Amino acid sequence: MPVAYPDFVRDLTLPIYHGHGDALPVSRLPADGSYPLGTAQYEKRNIALEIPVWEADLCTQCGKCVFVCPHSAIRARAFAAEAVKEAPPTFKHVPAKSKEFPAGTHISYQVAAEDCTGCGDCVEACPIHDKSNVSRRAVNMAPVGPLREQERDNFAFFLRLPEFDRAGVKHNTIPGAMLLDPLFEFSGACAGCGETPYIRLATQLFGDRMLVANATGCSSIYGGNLPSTPYTVNGAGRGPAWSNSLFEDNAEFGLGMRLAADQLMGYAQQLVKEMATEIGGDLADALVTADQREEAEIVAQRQRVARLLEKLASSRHPRARKLASVAEWLIRRSVWIIGGDGWAYDIGYGGLDHVLALPYDVNILVLDTEVYSNTGGQTSKATPIGAVAKFSAGGKATAKKELAKIASDYGHVYVATAAYGAKDVQTLRVFHEAESYAGPSLIVAYSPCIAHGYDMLYNQRQQELAVKSGHWPLVRFDPRLAEAGANPFKLDSAAPSQPVKAFMESETRFAMLQRSHPEAAQHFLEQAQQEADRRYKAYQDMAQGHADESKSGA
Repeated sequence: MPVAYPDFVRDLTLPIYHGHGDALPVSRLPADGSYPLGTAQYEKRNIALEIPVWEADLCTQCGKCVFVCPHSAIRARAFAAEAVKEAPPTFKHVPAKSKEFPAGTHISYQVAAEDCTGCGDCVEACPIHDKSNVSRRAVNMAPVGPLREQERDNFAFFLRLPEFDRAGVKHNTIPGAMLLDPLFEFSGACAGCGETPYIRLATQLFGDRMLVANATGCSSIYGGNLPSTPYTVNGAGRGPAWSNSLFEDNAEFGLGMRLAADQLMGYAQQLVKEMATEIGGDLADALVTADQREEAEIVAQRQRVARLLEKLASSRHPRARKLASVAEWLIRRSVWIIGGDGWAYDIGYGGLDHVLALPYDVNILVLDTEVYSNTGGQTSKATPIGAVAKFSAGGKATAKKELAKIASDYGHVYVATAAYGAKDVQTLRVFHEAESYAGPSLIVAYSPCIAHGYDMLYNQRQQELAVKSGHWPLVRFDPRLAEAGANPFKLDSAAPSQPVKAFMESETRFAMLQRSHPEAAQHFLEQAQQEADRRYKAYQDMAQGHADESKSGA
């Protein structure tokens, strides 16, 4: 099938893909360094030997396969039955099981065969088994060869289907949220990457108004791997604005985005007030005072801005043109400061701490792999005790820095830890709570990495083991609860049901020490268990509301 490439992709992106970048004139490069979104879709790596196949007869439409996919290569979409009259004969779709949809609504789960990496995480996440054949799930891996061409056509048709009305799905449930189009797709991250599902989730929920400051590291490499970018736009042409500054100043860089957005909003509001009589008092007042914390409120504000622009188009007011140029900034931007543990715990910690100490509305997402992943696996302050890494060949001798606990001590910061493979509903809730909080928020997200030393097919299993062993407790600290007179600290994970030993022995980064330094390994194992027990007890006391935090040592 011929592809109609945008001019930029045809003239710059494709020649670089084909190895002819050195022959391009400098004039082809963007003068201001800005690149258009949505270009990763043209890369078509075709690296998977096997791809997931949806078994529509078994599927309960839970959305878990979409939730865990590291590359947005498996998608869900709801649509009216008549929308598929001209679908390819192999395109699969079934009636929606949920009674929340209008009669006649169908759902499809479709794979992008040429963009899938074949990691198998979607199959591991699928909770449904055929009772007559337990090895058959609602999603199964199959050789890509016989499927590539038909699934290419199926995915192309799938993309032509309109996104289901965002107001018609529940954003706080996994099945509902996974019907929202991702605005982060087909990145060059490792197959089975534990970082990218968090970014994709944020773009599904808030992507059409996101400003992203990205610290240098894995997330900046797969996030801005020019000439293509995995950040993309929705049907209305809106998507995240992404930029990468330096490793050490990313928090300050993101704070600058927040301050700039607030300044532009304030300027636009000032102009609205000056032109209130011409605009109309009710519209002017609503534009300035509208609460914009929920999706429906953002939609309502967009509609008001559209009405404003219509009025300004025919206005002769001397300030009309200026207001038209900044009217879009009346819509609240969602600022996300993203980076890994090397940035957040170490090199950029001073800036991150400074931003947390301020009252501004920023969302900080720490993709915690517990090691410097992008630069070859050096120890960071997030590396747990006993783990082997560069600069800790004999096992790290000190415990992991408790970044979430440190941040919660400020009292005005929303803080949470998450592990999507262990508790997906909690992860979804954390993102909603963090973004809706009108102040600084910090999400520390457990992100399995190939540096941990196991097949990334078992990414989710390891996340669950990390939580069940007490290595990674799931917590939330919400200052809004304290303002209401309730305990702001919530412990979302149960008491450890497995010893830390079970977790540590399942990953090469710990287990290899048993072979090289068995006595040290045993010593670290005992310390790790003591640390896990102490930490959980401290968190349990905080959750019960009777902890003396100064004595808990948490």
